[in-house]
Amino acid sequence: MASELSRRARLALDVQRAVGHALSPLTTVAVAVLLRIWLRLRFEGLSELRRAYRRDRRSSGSPLLVCGNHLTMVDSALIAYALGSPLWYVTHYSTLPWNIPDQINFASTRLRRALVYIYKCLPIARGGSREQVASALERFTYRLGKGDVGLIFPEGGRSRSGRVDVENAAYGVGRIVKSIPGCRVLCIYLRGDAQDDYSALPTRGDTIRARIAWLEPKTEARGLRASLDISRQILSRIADLEREHFHADA
Repeated sequence: MASELSRRARLALDVQRAVGHALSPLTTVAVAVLLRIWLRLRFEGLSELRRAYRRDRRSSGSPLLVCGNHLTMVDSALIAYALGSPLWYVTHYSTLPWNIPDQINFASTRLRRALVYIYKCLPIARGGSREQVASALERFTYRLGKGDVGLIFPEGGRSRSGRVDVENAAYGVGRIVKSIPGCRVLCIYLRGDAQDDYSALPTRGDTIRARIAWLEPKTEARGLRASLDISRQILSRIADLEREHFHADA
């Protein structure tokens, strides 16, 4: 995919990354304030999660895609905060994941477009034309191929059942993975103790718990079937983490 990008598109992404990096001392702290002070969230096992992520990024140069379950509008921020501190992201900016948020929810005004720009986001219109979707995926894949980490939700949107639905796998996730040689996946299951269903925000004062697993999907299928197969492998692993989460609380 990355090779199909025009020189102008690649330059625009490089400029966006540079601007985001320059502002990262402010933007990463702003997210920490939002989550820890305004929402008063507590994160269980935060040190262990961050240590595992740092260890992997220091020891592995392979492309990495983070895939998680999706229950709130701020899951991307929750996952990023769970994996790294503001200081870590400022000094290791490539490890702060790129995102592909919904254009209507996150980029409908000038202010929102400015915010998603500096937060390494590439908005995409859900249900948009094939050309629009392909363009966003190509730009996202380009950055992963250049050594940055990406974050995407394999279900394509917030779970309406409150649980991971393996049959709701979005083919785009598999398309990204199979287009990047050696791409690994960090599966993460993240949920607040008070989170019973999907919502706009986590419950204020909630405790967030997360589980992670590493995966390098393989498939013998071709074309769209290969993409779906890889997406379902990823979602199945996230579903396993969900079962572990609820079994631990039983």
